[in-house]
Parts: sequence; structure tokens; C-alpha cells
Amino acid sequence: MSQSGKAPVRLGIVLGSLLLGAGLYGQTPGTWTVTSSMASGRADFTATLLTDGKVLVAGGNYGTTALAASEIYDPATGGWEPTGSMHTARSSHGAWLLSSGKVLVAGGCTGGPCSTGTNTAEIYDPGTGSWTPTGGMSTLRYFFAGALLQTGKVLVVGGCSQSECAAATATAEIYDPSTGRWSSTGSTTLARSYHTATLLQSGNVLVAGGYTSAGAAAAAEMYSPATGKWSSAGSLVTGRAVHTATLLKNGKVLVTGGIATYGNILKTAEVFDPASRKWLSTGSMSQVRENHTASLLPGGRILVAGGYGKIIRSAVDLSSAELYDPATGTFSSTGSMTAARSQHAAVSLPDGRVLAAGGLGNSAGYQSSAEFYTP
Repeated sequence: MSQSGKAPVRLGIVLGSLLLGAGLYGQTPGTWTVTSSMASGRADFTATLLTDGKVLVAGGNYGTTALAASEIYDPATGGWEPTGSMHTARSSHGAWLLSSGKVLVAGGCTGGPCSTGTNTAEIYDPGTGSWTPTGGMSTLRYFFAGALLQTGKVLVVGGCSQSECAAATATAEIYDPSTGRWSSTGSTTLARSYHTATLLQSGNVLVAGGYTSAGAAAAAEMYSPATGKWSSAGSLVTGRAVHTATLLKNGKVLVTGGIATYGNILKTAEVFDPASRKWLSTGSMSQVRENHTASLLPGGRILVAGGYGKIIRSAVDLSSAELYDPATGTFSSTGSMTAARSQHAAVSLPDGRVLAAGGLGNSAGYQSSAEFYTP
């Protein structure tokens, strides 16, 4: 080994490249492999990558029941193990890995079909496997969006603020892990739900689309943590909600699918350039999708998987998956999941694979099954 100590790093990079190129653990690239199932079927839950490489799954719903149960997935063994349950059963909530290695969970629906919401928050400690209540938000919210800021604080914005989603809110709040408290910050121009929030390389946060009182929004806004204020970030080419937004390695943001109007599911995609604050259309997916997932792969491509769509005019949960290449601006088909899934969760693992779990699956209902994609 050289005195600089860089040889092991180079070796790790080489070995990682070989594993990705040849297929991790002997798996064929571009395919999905079944792994063990969760103890509980669930949809609209959160899955958070922990600092040790394991994945924490929390909450969700099973039919008309909101869940408090949590589980841990270990990619090394391919097994799940139970861990402490949350104090409040919730679905359609938010979860963020804090700099301490603990996980903050906030908001969500306390009833299965999202008839009621909560403003409560709690912290998961991987060291003890237990949850501890922390300060609650000033506003109950579900179907909201949030982002972990570069400062280590958490921003939440918008969402449904009344039972049955009778109204959305434009308010935003900041959680400070050092105090365990929330504080109000600037409100967005539009009250919205089912939108996305993406942390940009600059440290600002992009909020895009979502449902408003006027329907699916095209307006986008940008939050500056330095000033606590929002500014216009242009308009999407197509107003949409229940879509995905993924930060690309070049600093731009890819938005895919969603719903333009009731029953009008989209297959279009567009890219936001923070430098110009402009949105441009890019290649479309082969399949319309909403409630799908979009995961960044090691090489910079985006894996879009599952969701709710249409096949020969019939609305169904999907098993198909596609890859977006930022270099060409096009989508290409890749291996389909072993099970159709929407309202599921997907997590990019440290070894380059993507874990997909749970969700709704046509006649299969609320699923406990899980699988991983090998790039």
C-alpha cells in the first residue's frame, strides 16, 4: 500500500465497478430478484437507508388500517427483522435520516383511507431500536413534501391540512434536531398537496407541481434556507401531481409521470435546470405512470419502476420498469419486477442495487413481498 493510503480506495472502486458490470452477487444486470418478505403487507409507507446500510420501513396502511409497525431489512442477509413500533400509526408521512444516524418521521394519515391526519413527529434510534416522540408540527399535514437541508435541519412544505383533504396548506416549517422543535418559515405562493420537494446542489429546495384548488399545478417554487423565502422556479411544461422528482448527477432535476387531471395519467417527463430556472421536455416513458418510484443508479441513470397505469385501456398496477439516460434524454425498457406494485417504496442500496418492497398489486392487494434490481 502506498504511504498516501489510497491503494485500498482504488481497489474498492475497481471491485465495485466489476460487481456492477458483471452483476452483483451473480445476478444478471437489468433484472429483479425476489428477496424475503416483510412481516406485514403495507402501502404508502416510508423506507429509509440507515448509516449501516440497512433499511428501515415504517408505517403505511393495510386497507382501512394505519400501521405503527416497523421493520429492518439487511441487504447482507436478505432478511427482515422486527423493530420498535411508532407511537402513532401513520401512512403517507415523511421520513428523513438525520446527521446523528437517527430517523425523523412526521405527519401522515392516522386512518387507512387518509380521512384524518396528524401533526405529531417521532425519532427512531437504530442503536436501541426504539421510537421517541419529539416536537409536533404547528399544522397537521399529509400528502406533503419535505427535504433534509444541508444544515441538517428538515424542511416540510404544503400537504393536506384538514380531514378528507378538504384543504391544502401553503405553510412550511423547519425541524431543528438540536432542539427537537419546529419553527415556521416562509409560505409558498400556492397551497398544494401531492407535490415534490428536491434538495438541489446549491442547498436550495425545489417544489414542483401538486394538486391545488385549481387542479394539477405547473408552477414551481424554490426555497432559500439562507433567507427563509420562496421565489419562482418557472412552470413545468405540464401541470402534474403524484409524480416523481429526482436529482440528477449533473445537478438538474428529472420529473416523471403523475396525473394531469382525474384519469389522465402521464408518461411525459421533463427536466429542470437550476441555472436558468427553466423546464424542458425530455423523452417520454413507454408507459403512463403515477404512484411509481424513481431511483438514481450508480452510473447516473434513473430507474423508474411500477406505479399505477393503463394497459389496453384498463387501469392496473404495473410491474414494468424503465431506465432514463440523462446523456441521451431517452427512456429504455429494462427487466420487469416480479410483482406489480404501486404506492410501494424503493431504496438505492450502497452496493448499487435497488430494493423495492410492498405496495398495492392488483388482485394481490396489500403486499409484503420485496425484490431488488441489479443494474
